[in-house]
Amino acid sequence: MALAKLGAVVLDCPDPLALAEFYAAVVGGAPSKGDEGWYDLEGHGGTPLAFQEAPDFVPPAWPRPDRSQQFHLDLTVDDLDAAEKEVLKLGATVLEADDRARTWRVYADPAGHPFCLCAC
Repeated sequence: MALAKLGAVVLDCPDPLALAEFYAAVVGGAPSKGDEGWYDLEGHGGTPLAFQEAPDFVPPAWPRPDRSQQFHLDLTVDDLDAAEKEVLKLGATVLEADDRARTWRVYADPAGHPFCLCAC
């Protein structure tokens, strides 16, 4: 029997509203202001996402063992090429997407958190 259930994935970042808006454009939903320095992403139908202000945030470096990625999100998409175009327009950057034969590609969100687009 589980001791707990996952309540939310919370991302530290310098601008919680901006990052919540980025993910709202990627997975749907809308940012909702929570406590000071906190936004939730509501209405997207997946695992709850939240964004917490961290003024001294240092983004992870991927892939580097001296500044580990800490975690990453896997986002399932129907069309890798179309999804890639959209996340890049929204402000994502490519971390590893050269191998076009793979079923996944790695990007960083505007705050520097790694995430993968994965073909379903």
